[in-house]
Amino acid sequence: MIKRKHSGSDLTIFSEMSALALKYNAVNLSQGFPDYDIDDRLKKLLCEGTEKNFNQYAPMAGLPILVENLSEFNLKRKISVSKENITVSPGASYAIYTALAAILGPGDEVIILEPGYDSYVPSIEVNGGIPVYVKLKDNFEIDFDALKQAISLKTKAIIVNSPHNPSGKVWRKEDWDQLANLISNTDIILISDEVYDLLTYDERRFYSAFQHPVLREKCFSIFSFGKMFHITGWKVGYVLASEELSRAYRRVHQYLSFSVNAPAQYAIAKYLEIFDAEENSKFMQQKRDFFIESFKDLPFTFTEKAEAGYFQIMSYGNISEKPEKEFAVWLTEHAKVATIPISAFYHEPSDSGKIRFCFAKKEETILKAVEHLKEFL
Repeated sequence: MIKRKHSGSDLTIFSEMSALALKYNAVNLSQGFPDYDIDDRLKKLLCEGTEKNFNQYAPMAGLPILVENLSEFNLKRKISVSKENITVSPGASYAIYTALAAILGPGDEVIILEPGYDSYVPSIEVNGGIPVYVKLKDNFEIDFDALKQAISLKTKAIIVNSPHNPSGKVWRKEDWDQLANLISNTDIILISDEVYDLLTYDERRFYSAFQHPVLREKCFSIFSFGKMFHITGWKVGYVLASEELSRAYRRVHQYLSFSVNAPAQYAIAKYLEIFDAEENSKFMQQKRDFFIESFKDLPFTFTEKAEAGYFQIMSYGNISEKPEKEFAVWLTEHAKVATIPISAFYHEPSDSGKIRFCFAKKEETILKAVEHLKEFL
């Protein structure tokens, strides 16, 4: 028997619910991937990349054209970076794992804010660390008093996720200031999961940890082109970090994937030259609003619209008293709509009667889900 190296499940909740959706021929509003087409220009640029012979290993830190265009792109949104601060990665989950591998030693503690993405804990444990859990408030804002109490001499890192999955909550500059006050005179490293950075709504402004004058020297800010450009299958992201932390990251990265596929890097680099971030945000806000409007006559409720991201949390107290996981399975099997229970984002069972819907879908997909729900509920 091979010894388990982490406490995570053998099959993630996202894979599990997608498999159930397939089994029961349900509309899949669980896993966070779009079912609409990507920009045709991106497709052509990917072909162009292969035709221009970007088919061999890219430089370890990233294609120069992508690194340069990322520097310019971030400068436009007031995030000042140099090429020494940028490392292209094969996806954000990989980047989070590699950042942890670069800094953790046996027994180091890493604070996770719950609810949190399910890959964090296995990534910590496989790298010899110990997860320490701090619950967010009921409105998904951070409890800084609880965070302060969780920090110990063994704390090596804190993982922050803004915009937040599953809630869509966006950290304000004031939140980053409070965090900086807590860790500025410590050796604690911040790992900031910022994959939904460009998908903020209702004129909500994204603020990166790497923008903060104190935190930028002690953070890994991690981004995903999969979310930016709705190309989750390409598995390309990037990391912003200080020169010192970038060197530490690359020392591990070079022995894992070494580099990221070159044609995709070329395509993304050229696409950044024509990409309209504001229109992209409006596009997704319209999808969020269409989803909410389509669900208005169903017995689900919610307290606030998602501020960002791909997901809307809804309560099902008017429908059932089942635990969240049980309800999500029941809904998939009988109403033919797959969702994600919020309890899956906690390390221990935690049932608040809420599930997560993905609205990054075609309008006909959302309407089909509504039709199924109206017939059953």
